[in-house]
Amino acid sequence: QVQLVESGGGLVQAGGSLRLSCAASGSIFRIRAMAWYRQAPGKQRELVAVISSGGTTNYADSVKGRFTISRDNAKNTVVLQMNSLKPEDTAVYYCYADVQFAGSYWGQGTQVTVSS
Repeated sequence: QVQLVESGGGLVQAGGSLRLSCAASGSIFRIRAMAWYRQAPGKQRELVAVISSGGTTNYADSVKGRFTISRDNAKNTVVLQMNSLKPEDTAVYYCYADVQFAGSYWGQGTQVTVSS
C-alpha cells in the first residue's frame, strides 16, 4: 500500500502565493508520474500539473506561468508552487502518484481558497 499526504493549503488573497507539498510513503519501488489535480464545487476534477520521473512537466493552460511543479525522487515528494493566485484557482487540490508495480494513488485533498 501507498499513502499520499498533502499539506500547505489555506486561504490567501488574490495575487498571493501558496506552496502545496505531497509526500508518498509505503511500498514504493519507483514512482513514475506525480501530479496535482483540483476540483472546484460543481465541477469535474481537472489536471493542474504533472511531472515525470525524469522531470518533464506539463501544465494546464490556466496555470501556465503561475504554477510550478517539482519533485524529489529520493524523498518521494512533489511540490506545487502557486503564484499570482486568482479566485478561480479556489478548489480542493489532490496529489496523484503512479507507482510502478503498485498502481495509482490519490491524496486526501487540501483546500485552497483565494479571496478577491
